[in-house]
Amino acid sequence: MVGDAAHEIDQTVGALAELDLNFAKANYAFQIKGREPLLTDVEGGGERPYIELLQARHPLLHPDTVVPSDIYIGPDFRLLVITGPNTGGKTVTLKNIGLMALMAQCGLHIPAADGSRLPVFDAIFADIGDEQSIEQSLSTFSSHLANITRILENATDQSLVLLDEVGAGTDPVEGSALARALLDFFLDN
Repeated sequence: MVGDAAHEIDQTVGALAELDLNFAKANYAFQIKGREPLLTDVEGGGERPYIELLQARHPLLHPDTVVPSDIYIGPDFRLLVITGPNTGGKTVTLKNIGLMALMAQCGLHIPAADGSRLPVFDAIFADIGDEQSIEQSLSTFSSHLANITRILENATDQSLVLLDEVGAGTDPVEGSALARALLDFFLDN
């Protein structure tokens, strides 16, 4: 008897899973005080930026305890360099951009104000943090170089690339030269 209804049971389970996913997304959006971002193509359009995050907050931090930030990238510039003192929030801001892009592409609301806009990227690449590995004989610098090489081989003009502390783990002069060369490469490509 149950076997006769296998197709209907399978369809019902699928519908319940979809409903459960939508309720989970709605509950999460409520918890983070999230808003639905406007998704655009990577080329943007008109006078509007490619990325426009208004009052953006890190999704893992309580919305009442974090200082929100506005982040704009494009259309007059395709590159954003964040500078400032240690513990000034540069890495958190960089991670926040990546998290917002991933969340939006997964169909989640983002912890930002109404009117926030994000494109749909073909890929999102990040080199953030210290990835040194004793097992693989990778220093901090060689780990960064391996990640950057992978990014350069795979990123397109439709990709989001997030690099934190380019040239860290090496001589400051060499690190600065590497950072400048990468900035020039990404601007030209």
